[in-house]
Amino acid sequence: MTRKVGILESIMYICNNSTIFDNNLYTGNRGMDQNQSVQKLAEAKKRAIISIGLNLFLAIGKGTAGVLSGSAALLGDAINSATDVFASTAVFVGILVAGREHPSFPYGLYKAETIAALATSVAVILAGYEIARQALFGVPSMPDVTIALPVVAVSLLLSLGFGIIQLRAGKRLSSPALTADAKDYLADSLSTGVVLLSLLVVPFGYNIDQFAAGIVSLFILYAGSQLFIGALKDLLDASIDRETEREIVRFVEEYPRISRVKKCFSRKAGGRYLVDMDVVLHTPSHKVADLVADRLEEELLVEFPLLVLARIRPHYSPGEFTRRITPVDGPEGKFNMHLASTPWFLVETISTETKEVKKRQFIENRHKDAQKKKGLLVGRWLLKLKPDEVVAEDNDSVALVLLKEAGVEIIHPSSVTSTMM
Repeated sequence: MTRKVGILESIMYICNNSTIFDNNLYTGNRGMDQNQSVQKLAEAKKRAIISIGLNLFLAIGKGTAGVLSGSAALLGDAINSATDVFASTAVFVGILVAGREHPSFPYGLYKAETIAALATSVAVILAGYEIARQALFGVPSMPDVTIALPVVAVSLLLSLGFGIIQLRAGKRLSSPALTADAKDYLADSLSTGVVLLSLLVVPFGYNIDQFAAGIVSLFILYAGSQLFIGALKDLLDASIDRETEREIVRFVEEYPRISRVKKCFSRKAGGRYLVDMDVVLHTPSHKVADLVADRLEEELLVEFPLLVLARIRPHYSPGEFTRRITPVDGPEGKFNMHLASTPWFLVETISTETKEVKKRQFIENRHKDAQKKKGLLVGRWLLKLKPDEVVAEDNDSVALVLLKEAGVEIIHPSSVTSTMM
């Protein structure tokens, strides 16, 4: 895939991430506080803008040198860079439209970007066709290497250098869009490398400029076709990639109270994701089921930045077993009233019908000695254990707020019959 797609992904990633941060203290991304996320987003945005600016610089430089030197291959490479700029501009225009709300479009105007990308892809394909036609039927001419060669060499170094830097930044910032952009820069440097080779043999009397232009046209035609196919899939409501869909399903099934995902329907719109899911919750209360579904919809938008709409349809049932967690002083120890600081937890699997304890397990509190954000760390860790009930004295501690917001029932110690208390 070429840089056209990488830049479009970067723009869409940034525009989506700029609105994903919830004002609630407890609904940030896994293991990442809000300030860190905002800082990473700002840096990713700056790098994407630099990427577009570099493309514009490369397009102007290559185009000017191509005209002055008479190199058809260099002109083709300039068009290859210029189409990135046009594509980015078209998507920015699409974003302005997509950001508007209208009652006639309840699912948003995100496909305005898809239409812009589709129009751009046609322009890219036509540019590639014209370069290929000139390569096949144009009049051969010997390019002036004194003008073209320095420009191509500098362009190649810039593309390779920026691609490597962008790749490292993408991994450091955990940004898939920047990583894709970096890989596309490295891949597109191949077309510039072809032009460089064609210029290096000119002093030896070999003129393969038109042959090199033909190869560059193949890069452009491939880029345009990929952009066209991607836009067409969006317009036809193609599902999101299977890997991302599996990650979403896995995240949902690990959520407290969720037994399994019955159905998952997904589609793309302007590079964003929309998901409709039917989930089974083990609770007899429709109130709890609705609460869990509402919280899950919010957290999905935070966890998956490109997801702009999540609809969870709960199907609730008591379930065969209930998982209860109790803070204790130690294995076989007594009840501990301090949920975040307790050294151990008793995890019990209880039959819903007979109330018989089927399984008992003691788990050490891995965050009991944390100096900062202990309640937040313990609350998030307990949620990963998927409890249905937690025995604790009701209060406004961070850990309990997290558990209650996730639909976990808080049981007062006085209402529980246990050998631990």
